Amino acid sequence: MRLVIATIVALLGTTLGVSYDGYKVYKIVTKTEAEAALLRTFESNENFDFWSSINKVGKPISVMVAPNAQSQFEFILKTTKMHFSVEIEDVESTIEAERRYHQSRRPLKSGRITFDQYLRHDEINAYLAELAQNYPDNVTLETIGQSYQKRDMIAIRISSGPSDPPKPAVFIDAGIHAREWIAPAVALYAINQLVENPYYSLFTEHVDWIILPSLNPDGYEYTWDENRLWRKTLSNGTRCIGCDANRNFGYHWMEDGADDDECSEIYGGKEAFSEVETQNLRDYLADTPNIKGYLSLHSFGQYVLYPWSYADVLPDNADELQGLGEQINNAIEAVNGTTYTVGSTTATLYAAAGASQDWAMGGAGIDIVYSIELPGGGFFGFDLPPSEIERVALETFEGLKVFGQYFVAQKR
Repeated sequence: MRLVIATIVALLGTTLGVSYDGYKVYKIVTKTEAEAALLRTFESNENFDFWSSINKVGKPISVMVAPNAQSQFEFILKTTKMHFSVEIEDVESTIEAERRYHQSRRPLKSGRITFDQYLRHDEINAYLAELAQNYPDNVTLETIGQSYQKRDMIAIRISSGPSDPPKPAVFIDAGIHAREWIAPAVALYAINQLVENPYYSLFTEHVDWIILPSLNPDGYEYTWDENRLWRKTLSNGTRCIGCDANRNFGYHWMEDGADDDECSEIYGGKEAFSEVETQNLRDYLADTPNIKGYLSLHSFGQYVLYPWSYADVLPDNADELQGLGEQINNAIEAVNGTTYTVGSTTATLYAAAGASQDWAMGGAGIDIVYSIELPGGGFFGFDLPPSEIERVALETFEGLKVFGQYFVAQKR
């Protein structure tokens, strides 16, 4: 039977298109580690896109499967008596519904913000420019570089002004995975509250906030115009374009949890820091003094994760990170009851060698480092309905406040 299954896996097709007509999403619940191991054999196959990790027996797993692979895949699931159901019969129809919603919205005036729809990259940058113009005493914009397709990667520094000694700074980025639209939206909400809500001026008195709302702008725009479920950057390749930027950082690069197949969703790149976007972030973190905390926003899954991502090992300050992570979770939970799982990335979720958080700690020397996997929603997790943006952003902001204020209490 193992030989039969292995042969079927090897014969499955090899190309995903940008139209998702006929693509299905399966929900699978494994009963044994052997079943989980079998599913892992599909992870590098281009006809399969796993939207949740295969890390714990009994935990539901969602995977999108191309039409030409579905009958063989279902045969394997039935032959091995694995429990499964079809969550989405046609992925394209859900993408079309989202597209129609945004087409129905009136265009924003340049430099304005809303949280009842997602914004394009130019709209994000226009809002940052408007804030810099309206709040020159508190807002500074820094272009950390340009993307592969020459889009400006703009970080905003929110500060009450210089101090002696210099205040600690926290750095937050979002959107490293293009399809995770809620992440830039949450970053924008945090910016909006810290700059435009006078109540939160207290939070910039002793800490500078540096927020990069769009770390992968090319991929993000590609999800609007070409392929809603695109994850990677858009650099040229031999067979496939792009790289998983969150596997491209040069700390334990291309170890466990990354793939050297350039068509894989977790392709780590032809070399560490092959992507201009990861180079820009590396150089900014290395050259900017006094960054004491780093946090990267992702979706989906409701996790507060800390290093290490390259293996199931813990940093020396794991107890501190676990404790602060639980405080972040408690603050978020107090708003709407949303709970997060707190733990190291590999032990809690999966290995992801070459992740930005590992480089932030191991390369840039930042001690307090997290990735937050925001809640999913909609039909396939990455399409959280616009009506839910403000709810998720509001509760997450409570956790971000705890993160920022930690450095005041610790006098780091």
